[in-house]
Amino acid sequence: SKLSELCRRISAAGFPASLDGADVSIAAVNTLEDAVEGELSFLSNRKYLRLLETTRASAVIAAPDVAVPDGRSVVRCADPYAAVTVAIVLLHGHRRHPRWGVSSRAEIHPSASIGPNANIAPHVTVGEGAVIGADCTLYPGVYVGDRARLGDGVVLFPNVVVYDECVLGHRVTIHAGTVIGEDGLGYAPVGGKWLKIPQVGRVVIEDDVEIGANCAIDRATLGMTRIGAGSKFSNLIAIGHGTKVGENAMFVALVGVAGSVTVGKNVTLAGQVGLAGHLTVGDGASIGAQAGVAGDVPAGAKYLGAPAVEINEAKRQFIAVQRLPGWSKEVNQRLRDLEAELARLRAKINGDQE
Repeated sequence: SKLSELCRRISAAGFPASLDGADVSIAAVNTLEDAVEGELSFLSNRKYLRLLETTRASAVIAAPDVAVPDGRSVVRCADPYAAVTVAIVLLHGHRRHPRWGVSSRAEIHPSASIGPNANIAPHVTVGEGAVIGADCTLYPGVYVGDRARLGDGVVLFPNVVVYDECVLGHRVTIHAGTVIGEDGLGYAPVGGKWLKIPQVGRVVIEDDVEIGANCAIDRATLGMTRIGAGSKFSNLIAIGHGTKVGENAMFVALVGVAGSVTVGKNVTLAGQVGLAGHLTVGDGASIGAQAGVAGDVPAGAKYLGAPAVEINEAKRQFIAVQRLPGWSKEVNQRLRDLEAELARLRAKINGDQE
């Protein structure tokens, strides 16, 4: 594909782009480190400016104010990350799934409803009264429980489990090994033992959600655990029972959310964030990596640390901790000076008394 055509298509997608340099042919997209002649790369993070000097890419996507070495073609776009996303789709396309039709080696209950153009692999199990929407793809080892419902265009990768009664909206993608709707940690302390509380709720995952590998989303004790439309989860994330996550959340790997938490819209939780139970995180909040959150977070707030505090306060605390060794030396020296001065004064007083 010619670079000028890529520019036109990127602009048509809503990200105005212009060509600076030769209209070279592009066959693929690659990283700055690994790209070769005939490939397109991009710079969206200025930490990697140095790589523009050494990349072998025939062209790069960069912001208008980024200096690119002479002789290299540049696609200028204010949002290089969005632009390269369009280019990847154009040059590489989306993932292509194997085609099984509805395999005769899948275990599908006679009462289950299978939508048109379903793509169900061998060794899939679909339970009694389950509903599989149109254009769904279920990889080997998938289990869809009794009366569970999948919308249209759902993709479940190998060994995904969707327990009974759970609901997945349209165009939901769930990666390998994730479990939807297992029992939450619901036990009552009775006589020094734990009494199991039946978990009779369900999980509802709304449209256009993507969930990474080996996540676990607990069913509610009563009612529902809900993941809002457009939310994106990385791998190894645990969501407790009865938690409500708003639309367009971004949860990075190893996030743990306890039960009965309310997370607003457009919230970002960075890697290894932990949220205690029964708290609220407001719309648009952002919580930094490894933060431990024990109380409510206001809308739009940025928190960091363990225990988590407002991000500027967290930075002050971090700086103070880093300065402690120097302060300790200074305090110890002052203490020695004071002790010496005290000894001198005592000696003087004793001398005067004699």
